[in-house]
Amino acid sequence: MNTLFTNIDYLSSEFTLEQGFVLVEGTTISYLGPDDPRKSVGFDHKNVQEIPGKGRLMVPGFYNIHTHIPMTLLRGYAEGLPLQQWLNTKIFPFEALMTPQMALPASELAIAEMLRFGTVSFSDMYDFTHERAEAVRTSGIKANLSYGAIAFDPEERYENTPRKAEVASLAQTYHNTCDGRLKFDVFVHSEYLSNPYVVQAVGQQARELGINTHIHLSETAREHEEAKARRGGLTPTQYFDSLEFFAQPCTAAHAVWTEPEDWQLLAERGVSVAHNPCSNAKLGSGIMPLCGMMAAGVNVGLATDGMASNNNHNLFKELYLASLLAKASTLDAASVSVPEALALATINGARSQGRNQAGSLKAGAAADLVLLDTTGPWMHPAHDRLNNLVFSAQGSDVCLTMVDGKVLFSNGEWKTIDVERTIALTSKATRDIVSAL
Repeated sequence: MNTLFTNIDYLSSEFTLEQGFVLVEGTTISYLGPDDPRKSVGFDHKNVQEIPGKGRLMVPGFYNIHTHIPMTLLRGYAEGLPLQQWLNTKIFPFEALMTPQMALPASELAIAEMLRFGTVSFSDMYDFTHERAEAVRTSGIKANLSYGAIAFDPEERYENTPRKAEVASLAQTYHNTCDGRLKFDVFVHSEYLSNPYVVQAVGQQARELGINTHIHLSETAREHEEAKARRGGLTPTQYFDSLEFFAQPCTAAHAVWTEPEDWQLLAERGVSVAHNPCSNAKLGSGIMPLCGMMAAGVNVGLATDGMASNNNHNLFKELYLASLLAKASTLDAASVSVPEALALATINGARSQGRNQAGSLKAGAAADLVLLDTTGPWMHPAHDRLNNLVFSAQGSDVCLTMVDGKVLFSNGEWKTIDVERTIALTSKATRDIVSAL
């Protein structure tokens, strides 16, 4: 069944607001514009469901390009701690007790939340890849799932660990499956949880397999400066580059303490940066220099990070905070225009995942789209509806989320996830872990 949105306001690929008709045929947007397709010769009226656009605004689906979805079990668990203490005293002990049976409903719950708030695709870094992939398969969302290397031993060799073979097997099993919805990447956790042998070997494997990479990069000042001391003055960005890790497309999360020389290097190597403004603020890590990176030509997208460091998967909050922090940190109210902010949440995220026919509303693009209810009092008056979209809209305004032409969430109902069951299972898993700690 195809879908025709009638008399709908929509955000064009040029980030202008237009009104007209949007026709979805199969997995693709086949037409959008002012003319009614129903008046064209040969239009198949019997195979089209019509959705009226009154009081609605269509936007491209959002991309959340750095997550840890099984960590939904830790929502609200570890609060008020700096990163290293947070990881070592709270997160790692909790994670050690997680099981595959717990990871599956936790992943489903994270995906349900993202669909509710208009996210159509995400990039995830974690273990439990079979469970994460199953949640992606059954839910209908898109994702780049990464699995890879964490090395506490400075002399450890990647080829001597089971993870190298596991990555190769997972890439063969999952990369470009689910009709292209699911992609597989490989990660190196960070500079401080790896070593040069591992970084080099993972980068080489990524090139051999033809897959993207994912890392944490310069998240805190301590991480950044200690890395420079360990690596002969090289910043983490320069260190990874010296080991040819950026030879494959890479998504680098956080990048809060990167330096201007790093930004130029990231742009030259085509590295995408996942900006996590809420997580970085909540952990007291700092404010990423968004404006400097954008000026250098870095592709920057938005992300929530995991639920222990954010508490929600609502990209509307990230969009709002990213825009405000950029203005506050530069003392320039004109920094980061509304179209630039919207690009962070949409087309830039699609680009980071290697989804070149997605991230915007245009004929021939993937039918990954979201409808917002614009009738709420917080959306009026509308001197500039684009401004309202960034600064007034709420994640709860999403009334429909479509991925590859399939409606996965509509008017409070999830079409592919039993949310009540998922909540019950994740609540029990969390209680079991906490009682065992």
